[in-house]
Amino acid sequence: MAIPMATDEHNTAEPALAVRALADTISEHATESERLGRIAPPTQDALLKAGLFRMLLPRAYGGMETTPPAFARAIEAAAQIDASTAWCLCQGNGCAMAAAYVAPEVAKAMFGDDPRAVLAWGPGKAEAHVVDGGYRVTARIAFASGGRHATWLGCHVPVFEADGTQRMTPSGPPEIRTMLFPASEVRWIDTWDVIGLRATGSDDFEIDGLFVPDAYTAIRDADRGRRHVTSLYTMPSMSLYAMGFSMTAQGIARAMLEAFKDLATEKTPRMAKSKMMDNPVIQNDLALCEARLKAARAYLFDEIEDIWAEVVDTDTLSIANRMRIRLAATHGIHEAKAVAETVYDLAGVSAIRAESPFQRRYRDIRSVTQQLQGRRSHYQTVGAYIFGHPADLGVA
Repeated sequence: MAIPMATDEHNTAEPALAVRALADTISEHATESERLGRIAPPTQDALLKAGLFRMLLPRAYGGMETTPPAFARAIEAAAQIDASTAWCLCQGNGCAMAAAYVAPEVAKAMFGDDPRAVLAWGPGKAEAHVVDGGYRVTARIAFASGGRHATWLGCHVPVFEADGTQRMTPSGPPEIRTMLFPASEVRWIDTWDVIGLRATGSDDFEIDGLFVPDAYTAIRDADRGRRHVTSLYTMPSMSLYAMGFSMTAQGIARAMLEAFKDLATEKTPRMAKSKMMDNPVIQNDLALCEARLKAARAYLFDEIEDIWAEVVDTDTLSIANRMRIRLAATHGIHEAKAVAETVYDLAGVSAIRAESPFQRRYRDIRSVTQQLQGRRSHYQTVGAYIFGHPADLGVA
């Protein structure tokens, strides 16, 4: 199937429109995706055709290079339809930012020459040893979301010189270099047996002594490694992940809340005398859910838009602004979870059936909160920074 490059026809200024145009396709195949443990082929093809794995890819290589606010809205729109689709889009787009850190000819070979290109990676144990022309890399990588449909994979590794000494950065800490290699080079390990986000296919993979040419490696999220210099790539991928995964949670909770409104207008619970919509307790809880979700979303978007304007103006993302993103994103995830919990409880037995609009979404949002972006410890990280302690940039 021929897949065209991302162009203006793909709603590059507002990719959420492209997401909404695919709502029927994504919804139709969501159950199949969950059964397969990865995004179903018809959905994957539609996402590729719309250029939606290229939202954060440089325009020079066929990407949209969209703004962070527009990216966040697109992920939110996808999550309202299917959380696993949103998660894979967020992960794949954050990975695509690596194209700004490799040589242009490499980025063109990876992405520009292949409209179906998708890059995925995850955390894990890995190391690279310097050899002529590149590195020998051994790794066991976990949580490679979207990796089962990726064309390229990567890992982030400490580097050891030919004499066995560990390579250090100019500022002191060990150098962590991102290694990129064809997906065909890895051995997959089926580990993704989980309660939620099942269709992300976040399995493990292994490589053992794989040769990676130096040109296919990068120092990401650092000024010294950046080759494609525009405002978007002033921002670290961690900040874009924070925005996107927070909006994944927000989108899930919004979909659950809207489904509950529909349910409450129709359902009279067993042994009750009136519909749920006429119950004062439910009316109160519904209003509180609306307030919590809208407030958290407004807070996150206010921060994203304000910070993005400053980045465009200064070509700098300050540490203070990285902390602002971390706080707003963490808060958005946990407020969304609280709303989802309330909705699930209010829906009663209607929420537990597999075919209901609640059950899978509830499992999905609980999986979102278990990931690094959902750690409640981020509140402490930001609070410590506010009090003047050194910033923990490892999580910001």
